[in-house]
Amino acid sequence: MPSAADGSPRGSAISIEGLHVRRGHREVLHGLSAEVEAGSVTGLLGPSGCGKTTLMRSIVGVQVVESGRVTVLGRPAGSAPLRSRVGYVTQAPSVYRDLTVRENLAYFARVLGAPRHRIEAAIETVALGDRAGQLAADLSGGEHARVSLATALLGEPRLLVLDEPTVGLDPVLRRDLWATFAELARGGVTLLVSSHVMDEADHCDRLLLMREGELLAAETPAELRRQTGEDGLDRAFLALIEARGTR
Repeated sequence: MPSAADGSPRGSAISIEGLHVRRGHREVLHGLSAEVEAGSVTGLLGPSGCGKTTLMRSIVGVQVVESGRVTVLGRPAGSAPLRSRVGYVTQAPSVYRDLTVRENLAYFARVLGAPRHRIEAAIETVALGDRAGQLAADLSGGEHARVSLATALLGEPRLLVLDEPTVGLDPVLRRDLWATFAELARGGVTLLVSSHVMDEADHCDRLLLMREGELLAAETPAELRRQTGEDGLDRAFLALIEARGTR
């Protein structure tokens, strides 16, 4: 069994069994089952509209599910004890534009009941020390994303669920964020990161590939290449779709 950063055996941080979710008259997730290994960076990849956000909302516990089971850190998704252990960053940045970076974090720290020393630690983790006194209104899109990530880190979560955190960012900022994710995982945090950009898949320890509400594969990038015979992960994904007869 793989080991975590502290040498203890890894288990599943997230376990999903037969998950069905319906939104309105449309079934979005069709009996999906998956596992996310503790202490890993797992990429949730697939085209826009395939159900990634719905799955993440189910994991966080804010999505009504029709049937199935989602277990997070050994408890049912959405359980009260998980509120301080699970960080969720949505596509829309959670930032008050009329507050500085530090004021934003101070506000969320009070909401979460996090100690004040976590504010500076979170700022340091996302490398915004030189912008801490800047109004959020004056930040770039990439800096907004990093402030949102910092708010999720205030409670020292054991699981981070990040919905398209790098969308719209330039290549340098994307590289820096993925480096931050890897560092967090080395510290024992589990990360589930969604993206529709296949070239980000190489940053992940393991991939969950989705299409039209179903899980096509749960593999490492190397295993996906081996199975499909393709070097590029975008071509490997297409080969997988064709092999499954999914159109």
